[in-house]
Amino acid sequence: MILTAVAIVLITVCIYIVMSLIYSRFHTPLLMPALTASLAVVLLILFLHIPYDTYMIGGQWINQLLGPAVVSLAYPLYKQRYVLRHNLLAILGGTIIGLFVGMFSGILMAISLGFPKLYILSVLPKSITTAVAIEISSNLGGDPSLTSVFVMVAGFTGAIAGPLIIKLFRIKGEVGIGIGLGTASHALGTAKALEYGEKSVSMSSVAMSVSAIAGSIVAPVVVWLLYSL
Repeated sequence: MILTAVAIVLITVCIYIVMSLIYSRFHTPLLMPALTASLAVVLLILFLHIPYDTYMIGGQWINQLLGPAVVSLAYPLYKQRYVLRHNLLAILGGTIIGLFVGMFSGILMAISLGFPKLYILSVLPKSITTAVAIEISSNLGGDPSLTSVFVMVAGFTGAIAGPLIIKLFRIKGEVGIGIGLGTASHALGTAKALEYGEKSVSMSSVAMSVSAIAGSIVAPVVVWLLYSL
C-alpha cells in the first residue's frame, strides 16, 4: 500500500515537473502546468486502466498539501499588508462585483440553456474556491460533484483567458491583476498571479478569501430571490 502511494506521488510530481519545463520553454497559457499535468494524469489513468480509488491511495497525500499551500499565501500577504491597507476599498469593491458577475453569469447561462434546478444550484458557486463551493452547493441542494467540475472549468478558463485579457486591455497594475485572477479563478488564478509578482499573488489570495466569505453569505440570498419571489 505504501509503495503504491509513493509510486503514484512520484509519477504525479514527475509529470508536473515535465509539464513545467515545457511551459517554461513555450510560455503560453494553454500549456500551464496545472492544466497539462491534470490532462496527462487523466490520460495515464485511462490508458493503464487504473481505478480512481487506487490512484487516490497516493493522490490523497497530494490533496492534503492543499491546506498548507493555501495557508502559505499568508506570508506574501503579510509582506504586502501596507498595499492591502491603502487599497482596501478597491480590493473589496472589485472582488464583490466580480463575485456577483461570476454567480449571475453562471445562473443566466444555465437558465438560458434550460438546465434543471439541480444544475443551476450546482453552478452558482463556480467562482468560489473548491472547498467552500462544495459546502455551499451541498447546503443549497446542488450536487457537490457537479460543482467541483464547474469550479475547475471556471478556474482553468480564468487562468488561461486571464493573461490574454490583461494583455488586451493593457492592465499594468499588479493590484488589479491579482484581484481579477483571484476573483475569477480562485486557486488556479492565484497560482497564475505568481508570474506577475508578489503583490499580485497577495492581492489574488485576498480576493479568493473575500469571494469565499462573501459567497457563503450571498449565495443563499440569490437562491431565495430566484425561487421564492
